[in-house]
Amino acid sequence: MTKIYFYFLALWILSQITILAQDSNNQIVVRVTEGVKAKVAVANLQNRDESVELAQSTQIFNDVLWNDLELAGVFELIPKSFYPLKLPSQPYDVKFEEWVSEDVGAQNLVYGNSYLQNNQFVVEGRLVDVNTQESIIGNRYRVEPNELGIRSAAHRFADEIILKIGGGIPGVASTKIAFVSNRNGHKEIYTMDYDGFGQKPLTNHRSISLTPRWSSENSRIAYTSYHRGNPDLYFQTVYDQRLISFPIRGGLTTTPAFSPDGERIAFSSSRTRDPEVYISDLRGRKLKRLTRSRGVDISPVWNPKTGREIAFVSDRSGSPQIYVTDDEGIDIRRMVSEGGEAVSPSWSPDGTHIIFSWRRRLSGRFDIYLMDVVTSRYTQLTRDGANNEHPVWSPDSRHIAYESNRFGSRQIFIMLADGTKKIQLTNTGRNTSPSWSNYFKH
Repeated sequence: MTKIYFYFLALWILSQITILAQDSNNQIVVRVTEGVKAKVAVANLQNRDESVELAQSTQIFNDVLWNDLELAGVFELIPKSFYPLKLPSQPYDVKFEEWVSEDVGAQNLVYGNSYLQNNQFVVEGRLVDVNTQESIIGNRYRVEPNELGIRSAAHRFADEIILKIGGGIPGVASTKIAFVSNRNGHKEIYTMDYDGFGQKPLTNHRSISLTPRWSSENSRIAYTSYHRGNPDLYFQTVYDQRLISFPIRGGLTTTPAFSPDGERIAFSSSRTRDPEVYISDLRGRKLKRLTRSRGVDISPVWNPKTGREIAFVSDRSGSPQIYVTDDEGIDIRRMVSEGGEAVSPSWSPDGTHIIFSWRRRLSGRFDIYLMDVVTSRYTQLTRDGANNEHPVWSPDSRHIAYESNRFGSRQIFIMLADGTKKIQLTNTGRNTSPSWSNYFKH
């Protein structure tokens, strides 16, 4: 690929129509958690009766809970083959000496029971410190006895466990990812749970929809669509799929990004022929142009910590590179100085790091890198001989979603922020441009 690649990125939507018609000494070390990970035993829930329905529901819960805690990246889960034969259901069942023994060596124990009551699936979930015998969590969850309800209960329990003994940061098991998929023959916006379950379309324009981004409170998703002819920006509400037009018209309007306070939106527009970065309120008022350079300026993202800085991509130096400016467009500085093509920045929730996709040599491929914003030191997170692009952070700063063609067609993956535990989430069609939601309120 040549510089044309960046124009494919910058004029993404226009190029989609064309497509349809035819290591360094400057590195840092990233750790998801500091120190030794807590050793956690996760015992299967014990059924209160022997019904087939309860057994099936409980199995789903057990599997999802284990998967959530394993993907969290903050625990060492003790294999279940080491557990005592009789698993606890209630506090009086716990024999602490068995769980702290040399054979098991647990520091924390997750256990509980399940039953069906009044047409609901009920879980009593507990977390205990087996050394101090202190009860940490004792929650009851009542949900509809279907897979969606059961999984949601497991996600909530997992997030609570992660919050209590995983460093005081909530887990992301209840979050969602938006993405672009062509599985129905058109490029539509889809959503799914963070682990890939429940993939469903948000839009049904039967056209081209691209560059989705969640609002700060998760109530709507902004994206670019061609469904009315011109590549314009739209909002679609998540809960009732209500379509809201954005009033900025003319040229290409794309790569939206909501400000952390939810009051403003940054985007790229070619209303003056050259794609430039703008910000406005959500009704398109108080429009402010941030960039004025010749070439393409695109892909703005806000610093979630300050709400004042914006990273974006520009080819003003000849090849696409990442720059940072304030929300007045005054203080502009280049972040990557070693050449190549650096695109698709995403700011970590704590404001300390930027992840981006970087092709360091013209003959190479795009890989995902992580940069310390203060020192500009970086580390490479992917190195599998494929194109790995469009990385985005999870709200806990511990995970990254991205797209990759490592197995052929482009699909959505997630990994821990240190580049480990890479998991493929999509398989059907071509899936690109992930956007990770913020936390949902239960």
